[in-house]
Amino acid sequence: MSAREELERVISRHKTYAGAPRRLRNDINFAPEDIAGARKAAVLILFGAAGEQRLSETAAPEDLDLLFVQRASTLRKHAGQVSFPGGGIDPEDGSAADAALREAWEETGVQTSGIEVLGSLAETELPVTNFLVTPVLGWWHTESKVYPVDPGESAAVFRAPVAQMLDPRHRLTGVVQRDGRKFKSPAFEVGGHIIWGFTAIVVDQLFTELGWTRQWDDSREIRMN
Repeated sequence: MSAREELERVISRHKTYAGAPRRLRNDINFAPEDIAGARKAAVLILFGAAGEQRLSETAAPEDLDLLFVQRASTLRKHAGQVSFPGGGIDPEDGSAADAALREAWEETGVQTSGIEVLGSLAETELPVTNFLVTPVLGWWHTESKVYPVDPGESAAVFRAPVAQMLDPRHRLTGVVQRDGRKFKSPAFEVGGHIIWGFTAIVVDQLFTELGWTRQWDDSREIRMN
């Protein structure tokens, strides 16, 4: 089965989750009363072709890469962190997919005409900022230049090879101390960037559902700010 077929299989499974949002596999959860007031958001999980090759319908996981944005260090929230392109769903957005594509274009300059939306994963809770996030999976069939459109918002735009992200040598556990509590999440070290927190949890869960995850040492910890 190709990577695309495996992605479509996972998307089909997520259609049965309609209703209650998914909780992340960690110890940070919404209080029940917060869910009703949470803002809707969408992120784009964009799969492209790693290296110089053209994206093929029959591509294997190791042939793919993912698009990420590193937030500017001057931002008030999540400064310097790596995330998917994305943001709040505006009233004029027709769907979560429309919002994810719009935000990706605004943040990275990607030409959305070159992206095929495969579908969406189940809505997921992001407790820290009280969002309900819909991850939208995209297939980057015709690539275009990407860059930080607004340096005040994004310090970098980069592509991470899936092969590296699956390599156990690039897997870590991110640890952060806040208000006397310790929180942990999966983390990925790729090209000098550390991907952790909500973004890494979503990637980790997606890789697991796809059956791509390789055994890694979660006792290797890195302290995050």
